[in-house]
Amino acid sequence: MTCMSMKLLEGERALVTGCAGGIGRGVAKALKAEGATVLGSDIAAPPSEDGIDFLAADLAKPDGWRALLEGALERLGSISLFVHAASPRRLESDTPLTVSEDTWDAMTGINLRSGFFLAREIGRHMRDGKIKGRILLITSQHRETPRNLPHYSAAKAGMTMAMKELARVLAPDGIRVNAIAPGAIPGGGFVAGNLGELVAQIPLGRAGTPDDVAQVAVAILSERFGRYVVGTTVEVDGGLGLISWIPAHA
Repeated sequence: MTCMSMKLLEGERALVTGCAGGIGRGVAKALKAEGATVLGSDIAAPPSEDGIDFLAADLAKPDGWRALLEGALERLGSISLFVHAASPRRLESDTPLTVSEDTWDAMTGINLRSGFFLAREIGRHMRDGKIKGRILLITSQHRETPRNLPHYSAAKAGMTMAMKELARVLAPDGIRVNAIAPGAIPGGGFVAGNLGELVAQIPLGRAGTPDDVAQVAVAILSERFGRYVVGTTVEVDGGLGLISWIPAHA
């Protein structure tokens, strides 16, 4: 029997946003471990021990995504994998009746505006270069269920539809666009004062980790496991989506 020693993403060139921590950091490390050349981006650099090549970018700024794309293409030469995991930290106090315009703009600007335009222009780059690339957006369970954080839920819902729109137009060129919707993954932007109560409701009995999401990302992005997956949102939530309980706060 021949041993398949080839790594799943050998030879791929990847750009990962939100790489300084949480899910983005986990995904960047996993792609690198599977043989991809990875360029991570965030406001702050990831820990040096990760060995992730880094390019700083502020995706809350109107032209932040454009500067990142130009810099990434200069560094990588071409992009065959793009993962958008960047998202601001969300605070439980930013409820429908209290969230500010600045907080709304930062959340939707980084998640939806920058995510869409980066994905679209990278998709064009892939199409023009005849690269059968893959694009992955990190959304949330709360793209469909209220979280009492309207700016976050709205941004993730918009990302989900943007993913589907891009998937339809890019699939004929062999470019696959998908999303992952994580459940309770502490770290990064996730902060919950009632985490213990939430975990008690998860069918698998534990909160998730960035690596739980990262391993699914690797599978979707690989041509060995994900080659027929297009326009799909994959839930990585330990079964949380199977229950109706939703954490509430004032």
